[in-house]
Amino acid sequence: MKLNLTLSAALMIVAATPAFAQRKATIEHVPEIPFTTVPNFLKLPATEHLGESVAVATNSKGHIFVFHRSQNTRLFEFDQTGNFLKEIGPGYSGFEFAHSVRVDKDDNIWTVDEGSNTVTKWSPEGKFLMVIGRRPTVVAGAVPSPAGPNPPAQKYVLCRPTDVGWDPQGNIFISDGYCNNRVVKYDKEGRFVAQAGSEKASNALGQFNLPHSLQVDGQGNVWVADRSNFRYQVLDNNLKPIREITNLGVGWTVCVSGGPHQYAFLSNSNPNGNVPGSWDITGEIYKTELDGTVLGRFGKPGKLAPNFQVVHMMDCRDPNGIITGEIESWRVQKFLLKPVAAAK
Repeated sequence: MKLNLTLSAALMIVAATPAFAQRKATIEHVPEIPFTTVPNFLKLPATEHLGESVAVATNSKGHIFVFHRSQNTRLFEFDQTGNFLKEIGPGYSGFEFAHSVRVDKDDNIWTVDEGSNTVTKWSPEGKFLMVIGRRPTVVAGAVPSPAGPNPPAQKYVLCRPTDVGWDPQGNIFISDGYCNNRVVKYDKEGRFVAQAGSEKASNALGQFNLPHSLQVDGQGNVWVADRSNFRYQVLDNNLKPIREITNLGVGWTVCVSGGPHQYAFLSNSNPNGNVPGSWDITGEIYKTELDGTVLGRFGKPGKLAPNFQVVHMMDCRDPNGIITGEIESWRVQKFLLKPVAAAK
């Protein structure tokens, strides 16, 4: 089945509603993907606990990275069987309010911190390599959240960024974010190349209203979860719009799998705050081809595993082994997907 790629008048009306509003997916007759889960997936030391598990990622060895908001923002590394290995970057000044962690093709680890306005590159061993953006300086005093119109977006100043991805050439793409409404492209050295969107929210194609998640496929196309516009957008490598996906609900987070045949996983997450009625119409994750063909869906909202309680981001390096990071249940789960029964 193909996605509805037409922006409706109703979407334009609700685009200005609060970011945590819920939306029922309008696509119908989507096959359910059966799955099993891995019990006791992560094994933490007795003295450690996960906070809001806002982001998860894996490297080529299968190691799992969890970026979470506890008493402080922290980044944990686990081995492929879920055994705790180490904490990366304790005390790092760029850790203020975690939002995303991703791992590139060379196993470098990238953290996106909404509170410090930074995107940081770490070596596979956890050594600091590069930062894009800049944390507000202490000598400037307390910096309040922006009120009123946002100031013009700048090339190297991020404002509550949300995610990061890379094309096959190593160019860096950042979704920026909660107060800027744009996607920014940098070269592999971190030099500004281009942007789509601006500090102004908009529902026009190629514009955004809270770009909440981003990934880049093997063709160099950029997938963006345009959350407050209740859609996903796909841009080309020069950040020109290709299409929009408007029938899968909110547009919370996106993941593009590895391997020669890539898939996209798109989440219609149930919103923060347990909005009345939201559990009946949200919470599922969709699996699609890169051309927009929906293959199936899995998952339901709920506080108890294996249900979902706000899937903030997910890892799909292995398209049959999806790892989810959840805010409100403070947990990480692993789902082993089974083949979908052929349609009759």
